[in-house]
Amino acid sequence: MLTRVKSAVANFMGGMMAGGNNGDHPGGSDLPLKYPYSRPEFLGLSPDEIECSADHVARPILILKETRRLPWSTGYAEVINAGKSTLNEDQACCEVLVVKRRPAGCSTPNRTPTARRRSSLPNGENLSIRENPDSSEDLTFHYWALFDGHAGSGAAVVAARLLHHHVALHLQEVMEILCSPGLLPPTCLGEEPINHHLTVTSQRALTRAASLRGAAGAPGSPSTPPTRFFTEKKVSHESLVIGAIENAFKDMDVQIEKEKSVYNISGGCTALVVVYLLGKLYVGNAGDSRAIIVRAGEVIPMSAEFTPESERQRLQFLAYMQPHLLGNEFTHLEFPRRVQRKEVGKRMLYRDFTMSGWAYKTIEDDDLKFPLIYGEGKKVRVYPLAQCEHGADDVLVLGTDGLWDVLSNQEVAEAVTCFLTNCDPDDQHRYTMAAQDLIMRARGVLKDRGWRIPNDRLGSGDDISVFIIPLAYGNKQS
Repeated sequence: MLTRVKSAVANFMGGMMAGGNNGDHPGGSDLPLKYPYSRPEFLGLSPDEIECSADHVARPILILKETRRLPWSTGYAEVINAGKSTLNEDQACCEVLVVKRRPAGCSTPNRTPTARRRSSLPNGENLSIRENPDSSEDLTFHYWALFDGHAGSGAAVVAARLLHHHVALHLQEVMEILCSPGLLPPTCLGEEPINHHLTVTSQRALTRAASLRGAAGAPGSPSTPPTRFFTEKKVSHESLVIGAIENAFKDMDVQIEKEKSVYNISGGCTALVVVYLLGKLYVGNAGDSRAIIVRAGEVIPMSAEFTPESERQRLQFLAYMQPHLLGNEFTHLEFPRRVQRKEVGKRMLYRDFTMSGWAYKTIEDDDLKFPLIYGEGKKVRVYPLAQCEHGADDVLVLGTDGLWDVLSNQEVAEAVTCFLTNCDPDDQHRYTMAAQDLIMRARGVLKDRGWRIPNDRLGSGDDISVFIIPLAYGNKQS
């Protein structure tokens, strides 16, 4: 997808992360960078190596040099685009974080998962990362994430640096509940939680007693009793984790948008996040990256793409009503392909927000602008990793759209399974080599007619980033 198209979509849809103004506000170039451009820290690249990696002709594949840099022997590989943008606009992050329990007597969150306070907008300082969780008072989670920038790499760089800290902040707010698996989360904090281990009869007796205590005329009851006869939804611990991840996405979006006024943060980005916590994998996605589990050769989709196609009519209507939001760069009309200047005056298929079908119109100069529609919201899926047995070849594959544009879920699953089957199961580099193999398959080989993959299909000219996470290691953590 074109980067400028992605940025406009983010502007209309509140997409991840804050891509509304492309970072091109007045005086934007004079603002300092929030963080300098770089490649993922865990790759351990020198400045010279980073510069060499930005070769749009050779497109060298970068791989993880030391497996100890990532948990679970996670594999990683990446490659830059074929010239679409100067920099690799993908970013990646992988951390093990320890969330500290709030001090006793603290009724409101202090907005930092460590003992020391900092500003309300996380900047990645003074946080407990990769600490040894010696205390049972702590909550440890593993975190993997891929970010695909559009209209610049700035937002992706910031999100890669900070999103996991937002996740930690929100998990800290509910960690008292998460660390008590036998208790249902109270509807209101301060209420007596429901104990799962009580018998149904005992629980009903307690509930009945509580109702009587609140009845009119009962000792200690208020003069005006609250209404207690309604059905109350039960909230699971799992849903609290999901809520923490969703709120982290929202807060990161808000922070980037706010800081664009003081920092040069270009464009916006997609985000694909995996959190392993208390025996479960949580996958959150906003954008067109994708995650799949490959287990015993079978595919389990773990994300749903968030693209403009499903929101076509709403986006086109907004563009029609508020054309200034398009920044004079986009047209709200949809065409089967990009309009070329030589086609001005000709009639071409198009559709507007009022249409589900197609019709013809005479092409005008304004139709040469990028189409806003090219080609559901943030969703989190959960996988009960601790409840399943996994072999050495069972993995979770994360990839940016550069991978999935040319390879299907099944093709990826078959490629990974075939590669790992032929590797020594004790080789700690096997997952990184499998990630490298996937990128080679998606990038293809440079020929006279561009990058090509088998059957003379067009290879991916986009940035490609891939994590391969072995699930058997997660079973050992449980």
